[in-house]
Amino acid sequence: MKRTNLIIIILFTSIVCNAQKYYTRSGVTEFNASEKAFEPVVAINNSTTAIFDINTGEVVGQVFIASFEFKNALMQEHFNENYMESSSYPKAIFKGKIDNFSKDRLKTVSEFDLVGILTVKIFSSKSAEIALRYGTIGSAVIFVVTSYFLINFSA
Repeated sequence: MKRTNLIIIILFTSIVCNAQKYYTRSGVTEFNASEKAFEPVVAINNSTTAIFDINTGEVVGQVFIASFEFKNALMQEHFNENYMESSSYPKAIFKGKIDNFSKDRLKTVSEFDLVGILTVKIFSSKSAEIALRYGTIGSAVIFVVTSYFLINFSA
């Protein structure tokens, strides 16, 4: 019995060591729904969770809607209660993959196209335009995802 447990522990450890996933719980997501003629509708969320699997090129992100911070408290209240209904739909999720991903390309290319689906409330939208750039600062690996989504909230 002890030998079986040891084999399972060694097997599990080797799987965890081989699986290279980069993740953060302090990613930054910006929300911008501004029109030039009106007051800026801009918010920042500093608690985005994101995972990048370096072996498959898969990217998953999660944003808690109520964590968006607006400069105007009334705007934040309307955003959460009236538009996003954050008490009923607390998070938005992105699931995607780097287009034509190859682990070898990470050595020579620093910008990739990312394809995926963003789900907000019960609505999903394929990405219109997403770019993933990465680089290093000291020993840290930095990933920047830039995207624009159009979400139609009328069913």
